[in-house]
Amino acid sequence: MSDLSNACAPGIDAPMPAANRFAMVAVMLAVALATLDTAIANTALPAIATALHATPAESVWIVNGYQLAMVATILPFAALGDVFGHRRVYIGGLALFTAASLACAAAPTLPLLTAARLLQGLGGSAITSVSIALVSALYPRHRLGRGVGVNALVVGVSVAVGPTIASLILSTASWSWLFIINVPLGVIALVFALPVLPQTPRGAHPLDPVAAVLNVITFASLIVALGEGGQRAPTIRVLGALVITLVFGVCLMRREATRLAPMLPVDLFRRPEFALSAVTAVCAFAAQGFAFVSLPFYFEDALHLSQMETGFLITPWPVVVALVAPVAGRLSDRYPPGALGAAGLACLCAGLVSLSLLPAHPSVYAIAVRMAICGVGFGLFQSPNIKALMASAPHARSGGASGVVATSRLIGQATGAALVALCFGLAGQHGPILALLGGAIFAGIGGIASGLRLMARSHRLGSAGWADR
Repeated sequence: MSDLSNACAPGIDAPMPAANRFAMVAVMLAVALATLDTAIANTALPAIATALHATPAESVWIVNGYQLAMVATILPFAALGDVFGHRRVYIGGLALFTAASLACAAAPTLPLLTAARLLQGLGGSAITSVSIALVSALYPRHRLGRGVGVNALVVGVSVAVGPTIASLILSTASWSWLFIINVPLGVIALVFALPVLPQTPRGAHPLDPVAAVLNVITFASLIVALGEGGQRAPTIRVLGALVITLVFGVCLMRREATRLAPMLPVDLFRRPEFALSAVTAVCAFAAQGFAFVSLPFYFEDALHLSQMETGFLITPWPVVVALVAPVAGRLSDRYPPGALGAAGLACLCAGLVSLSLLPAHPSVYAIAVRMAICGVGFGLFQSPNIKALMASAPHARSGGASGVVATSRLIGQATGAALVALCFGLAGQHGPILALLGGAIFAGIGGIASGLRLMARSHRLGSAGWADR
């Protein structure tokens, strides 16, 4: 199946062919699985730790192992998609994710479960690394905002329903069923994908195995450094991980600097709009990480709400994101993503500040409105920003751009979560409020970076105009 962008001329709002709709369903189902798995595992961590007789500190690796595998391998998988085709990477990743889910369900000990989660993270990384590239192959360029809006909708709904699904399963069955449900859903996604997923153009450059190894070491050590720093581990361990990150990162950048299709897309970062979009994404997802990790503690410890009330009050944020994201995607087809992103992150900043200023005994309505404001802001940023990243890269580099989308999200979330732990250690019972203010600062920085894209866009269009003359 050819890229739909070649089949629809700009300005023609032709309906999507049925085969492309089925392919989109397959891609979004896999994205939902990878997103749900993170939300479900986070919620079920105490239950899994109890069942496997593990301490809370040990059980964190059930989540960290998955996240580390994803961050460390997303860019190599994206490069692999450019070389061998995004379809192959997606199908291989989905098959691995499904098989690893079965291994997670059958794991009798924490080490075996962690190993299975690492494999599951590799599968999730392969899916995530090429998902946006596949979406861009299913939608014409002038309607790409709609496609990424659908992707944001699926992610938002998955985040929203993940804790609820985990609670329902744990109330009626053992924790292993959290992973067993992935197996039939993964098989269904494969059945949908195999006959209709499009063949995307392959790059002319081979995969660089040395760059892949350097990339894995660089980003894995970065995640370890963030985690250790957030937990206020011994300085030597944090510095050691940072030194490894810097040394191997410099080696990676030097190796990639002169390549035509580098795994770490330094060529794309030379484009101001692309670089600013990546910075915007890291800041926005760091703000989200600050909020999602600190809010449960804020609601339960500072505001003395129950676990059920906490779950209910967190829901407005992802639900509103899911509602706003498709609208924002359509708006990004008409208005500059830089303006939409700046407005959205300003709204998110205001929402986080207002949450930190809640009175000692706020009403449910007061909390829900503030959470909804955060959801509006984040939803308004997300789809236009993804479109800006993908649209500012050439089609031949869509795999690298898709990898940057996923890597920016994961690094931002990991940074936010690590800094929350640091806020708790520094401020004690006031840690959640400090974390919310930290999230507001990151949202504000992201809004500034997004606004700077308007200047970069004006400069680019002005240069093009002079060139035409």
